[in-house]
Amino acid sequence: MISNDSISLYGHIPFCRTLCSYCAFNTYAGMDDIIPEFVNAFIQELTYPALNHPPIPVHTIFFGGGTPSLLTPEQYQQIFAAVRQYYAVAPDAEISLEANPNDLSLEYLAGLHAAGFNRLSIGMQSAIEQELQLYQRRHDSAMVATAVTMAKAAGFQNISLDLIYGTPYQTLSDWETTLDAAIAYQPQHISLYGLELKGGTPLTKDVKMGKLPQPDDDLAANMYDMATEKLAQAGFEQYEISNWCLPGFEAQHNLQYWHNLPYLGFGPGAHGYAGGFRTIVMRLPQRYIAALQNEHEKQMLFPRTPSLSKITRVTREAEIAETIMMGLRLTKEGIQRTAFQTRFEVDMLELHRPTIEKFVNYGLLEVTPNLIRLTQAGRLVSNAVIREMI
Repeated sequence: MISNDSISLYGHIPFCRTLCSYCAFNTYAGMDDIIPEFVNAFIQELTYPALNHPPIPVHTIFFGGGTPSLLTPEQYQQIFAAVRQYYAVAPDAEISLEANPNDLSLEYLAGLHAAGFNRLSIGMQSAIEQELQLYQRRHDSAMVATAVTMAKAAGFQNISLDLIYGTPYQTLSDWETTLDAAIAYQPQHISLYGLELKGGTPLTKDVKMGKLPQPDDDLAANMYDMATEKLAQAGFEQYEISNWCLPGFEAQHNLQYWHNLPYLGFGPGAHGYAGGFRTIVMRLPQRYIAALQNEHEKQMLFPRTPSLSKITRVTREAEIAETIMMGLRLTKEGIQRTAFQTRFEVDMLELHRPTIEKFVNYGLLEVTPNLIRLTQAGRLVSNAVIREMI
């Protein structure tokens, strides 16, 4: 069964994958030649959960992952036509695309807007050229300014910018320059990501080998505090640990994740959560296309498709832990106690009373009759708090 609420669709375009923390790229050679086949396979994939199932309402569609801007507006029109054929898409659905500044042109953005996209997330990352070089980005600050200007001219009225802080050599002054630049572009939404060193990226290796300094956690905390203050002064409201928006511009797709509600994931490497299962689509584009080109029985149990590499049933205990982990990231609404009790037939406070009371006494959690949420101080150590709660 799926929730009675609307669900989200997530499309993952893998042809140029960001490996870790926006630090390195792995371009699949020769992928341009198979994009038409990929589009056909993608459309084939999204039909499976919809067939043999009551109409599924959809309120957000999000294309992200590697480089979604490799697809043409006409190809997106083709995909959206199929989505609307098989799903009950809300008239006011939020339809988002992730993009790098250097991949955009006015003609392309106008085409995307005409195809149905109404939200654009641009990977700005920094206003400091040396930092962009460190992340191995292919754009500079001028490209970001041009991309935002073109997006507005193309009709986009909901633009988000992604920024990174806590990186090697980054100073508080550098971070202030980046924040000021982002605010000056007048987006409706800003996401801030603390650098995570993991995986085998060149940046991670250089830090481990001592070629680059370790990020300074105290300095990163100061950067976070600065962002909280400056964004509030600019009229942005913080609604999640890493996300700020102008009033009414919360990312509806991401709220689906933070509420731990169902979403279907399509495309190589995409993750999904629906029908009580977590799903992972096979990662290699060629295998993905081959799996969906073969003839298959359409009678597959929801949310299965021929392209899945893994499907795992979510236990009640895991669902509770995931709901707590995601919900505590919501800085305004936190975890709504009535909704939690309705969903799991237990009050969250009764479930974790000793731990919650400890963090309340530390000034890290706030508890009211309606909600449980992190305090401002708790947001800085959110991982430690959440770890004890799950």
